[in-house]
Amino acid sequence: MNKKQKKVLIRICITILMLILIVSSMHFCGNLIEDRPLLKLAMYMIPYLTIGYDILRKAFRGIIKRQLFDESFLMAVATIGAIALGEYLEGVAVMLFYQIGELFQSYAIGKSRRNISELMDIRPDYANLVTGNSASRVDPDEVNIGDVIEVAPGEKIPIDGVVIFGKSSLNTSALTGESLPREVTEGSEVMSGCINMTSLIRIRTTKEFGESTASKILELVENASSRKSKSENFISKFARIYTPAVCIGALALAFLPPVIMMLMGKDTDIKTWVLRALTFLVISCPCALVISIPLSFFAGIGGAGRLGILIKGSNYMETLAKTDVVVFDKTGTMTKGVFEVTKVKSVGVSEEELLRLTSLAESYSTHPISRSIIAHYEDKYKTEVCKDKVLEVNEVGGKGVNAVIDGHQVSVGNAKLMHDEGINADGLSKVNGAGANGSASKDKEAFDTALSAEGSSAQTGTVVHVSIDGAYAGYILISDVIKETAVSAVERLRKAGVGKLVMLTGDSKAAANEIADTLKVDEVYSELLPEDKVSHVEELMTAKKSGRSLCFVGDGINDAPVLARADIGIAMGALGSDAAIEAADVVLMDDDPVKIALSIKIARKCIRIVYENIYFAIGIKVLCLILGALGIANMWWAIFADVGVMVLAVLNAIRALFNK
Repeated sequence: MNKKQKKVLIRICITILMLILIVSSMHFCGNLIEDRPLLKLAMYMIPYLTIGYDILRKAFRGIIKRQLFDESFLMAVATIGAIALGEYLEGVAVMLFYQIGELFQSYAIGKSRRNISELMDIRPDYANLVTGNSASRVDPDEVNIGDVIEVAPGEKIPIDGVVIFGKSSLNTSALTGESLPREVTEGSEVMSGCINMTSLIRIRTTKEFGESTASKILELVENASSRKSKSENFISKFARIYTPAVCIGALALAFLPPVIMMLMGKDTDIKTWVLRALTFLVISCPCALVISIPLSFFAGIGGAGRLGILIKGSNYMETLAKTDVVVFDKTGTMTKGVFEVTKVKSVGVSEEELLRLTSLAESYSTHPISRSIIAHYEDKYKTEVCKDKVLEVNEVGGKGVNAVIDGHQVSVGNAKLMHDEGINADGLSKVNGAGANGSASKDKEAFDTALSAEGSSAQTGTVVHVSIDGAYAGYILISDVIKETAVSAVERLRKAGVGKLVMLTGDSKAAANEIADTLKVDEVYSELLPEDKVSHVEELMTAKKSGRSLCFVGDGINDAPVLARADIGIAMGALGSDAAIEAADVVLMDDDPVKIALSIKIARKCIRIVYENIYFAIGIKVLCLILGALGIANMWWAIFADVGVMVLAVLNAIRALFNK
């Protein structure tokens, strides 16, 4: 609780204490006080001004600025009117309970902001810039791309980059919502906003501070409130029309019935009608709607952010909640987007020897396929590739590598390289014989198997052929692997009620069909250019149900046009391109496809809370307004219709902050 809230709480306590003393004195000395009306007025004015002076000041300023119709004006008119009619206790009570409601609302909003601030407390205050052998503390804006920075245990990583020294564990919860630490070593990419946990590391920056992940996230969150939903715009317009309308209605209720009754020759008590009009004013105060609706969206966006889902505005929250069709890219979205060895077939040599020689031959290459083979060998056999054993390396453009290793001639590459080496579909090795590792028939059998693997829909991927001393030695299958949570993600989307799931990819038909069969999507389109993806999305948008949304999920530069064209675009934020993240409306910070369904559920929960508050607040107010106009609801009903409804609506709105 801040200083301002504490002051209001003290005023509330003092006012309650004074009211208790006044009511007690009225009980014991009622006749004495009733005979002195000025004394009675003064007794009630002390707690009234103690609790309501700031509301009266706001109302007065509003009158001067000609901005009459707000909550302060309504409270001031209603309470001053009640006191003028001799309803002192009711006048003070209305102001007291209004301040209690305002305090509660202020505390609830402050708590929401603190939760989100804690989540987004990722802006680094400094960077340790390495120059020579020492590091100096500088402003992150002063660090350029390619500079080396040092991050000690307990410090935040200030700028995106690549680890060049050390290994450590990173706390990524502020970005991804995941509590499990991430292990990084030399060569690992790291994002700003993560906290270094165990050991000192040095990072070569790949972005400027303003373009780093932490800065982008803060920018997204700060701008989210400026993108209002239809519900928020409706409430703002509604309040501008509603408040003056009820003021006119209150005036009519105060004076029209007495005038009509007087014209009809009937007796009437104008005080009764004025009191009803003042009750009408208190009931009509629209603060429950004006506060709870934006708070619901604010809490929803904050709650999603705590789980690593960044929604760029409440308007996108509303569109996301209506999702009925989800279209996603394959590579990097439902698959890892990195090459992995998925099969090794050796002929005439052991699998370990095949992988060892292949890794040595590829050790001077930086190609992702080469890196994946080396990583697989080192991980499986717990040994490092030693380049010293490679005597000669000759790269054959577009085909592969020839190398001399341990006195053996090793060729690693595609089918074209094998043909160049004299190994072909007929199983012939070299012109001078079958080679050192087996017969021509073995060559034919193994090579035919490899060729069938290369074109098979059951084992899609890139086939790397290997020959040793002119004899075919086997092949290694490299594939883009499905993410561990991809199948679960599709199942959760089905359970969330998404009507259609479609996969678009620029990959081959065989690879696309294999992934689509595994994921069990409804439709798959392969071998697409970026413009083809846009065309397919436009066709799907034309065919979707009226009033429903199409969501596209992607991560690459080529996905940016589709992300911008779809009703709602979701980008993978950890490995996704800057263009995709900029074009998207929602960003998943840990690239987990399961969070596609989670983001839809969060949006639906938020919108459900918004409409609950709208229906509840308007329903209770309309009922109490009718009862107030009929004289059934008194000022205490009015307090509930105003403060009570606001407190309940704010409590309901806070639920949007918490998600599993």
